[in-house]
Amino acid sequence: MAKKSMVQRELKRQRLVMKYAKKREILKKLMKESTILKEKLALHRKLQNLPKNSSYVRLHNRCMITGRPRGFYRDFGLSRHVLREMAHQGLLPGVQKSSW
Repeated sequence: MAKKSMVQRELKRQRLVMKYAKKREILKKLMKESTILKEKLALHRKLQNLPKNSSYVRLHNRCMITGRPRGFYRDFGLSRHVLREMAHQGLLPGVQKSSW
């Protein structure tokens, strides 16, 4: 199980990303459209002044139950260990063990 502080840090990042997403998108769009160098630099400076953790790239997927960062299945939001256990217990609808 991951430290609670790591899970909380990731949640904080998610909130920041959601809060600044529109602003970041607008600034990037304006930077692309601008042809004047000084204007581009000013917009870039504004973009740099936003919190680092408000960038989408800094997010890391974590299991909703254990907080495990590796072996993450996006479809379920779970790590491979939890996914396997829940599938065996029949807690995930539509998931069954494959056989061929």
